[in-house]
Amino acid sequence: MNTKLFVANLPFKVTEAELEQLFSEAGAVVSVAIPTDRETGRKRGFAFVEMQTQAEAEAAVKQFNGWTLHDRQIAVNPSQPKDKSQGRNNRRF
Repeated sequence: MNTKLFVANLPFKVTEAELEQLFSEAGAVVSVAIPTDRETGRKRGFAFVEMQTQAEAEAAVKQFNGWTLHDRQIAVNPSQPKDKSQGRNNRRF
């Protein structure tokens, strides 16, 4: 497992600071990123949280997967590396 986590089903009002504070209960947080829609600027409902160590990442998954945050049950899983062959612009004719 790597140290980067994918956090899904986030409430749109959640902030990076709030996620950092929450995940710091499981260990040292390196970074938090909540992607936004390019056109609307709205949060997309998921985030990436990077923990300092693999053990802390595993602890965060165990502690927060299924956790309720602002009345929504979040899903926390190890982040999968992006497969460049499955990009949006990879169209075959």
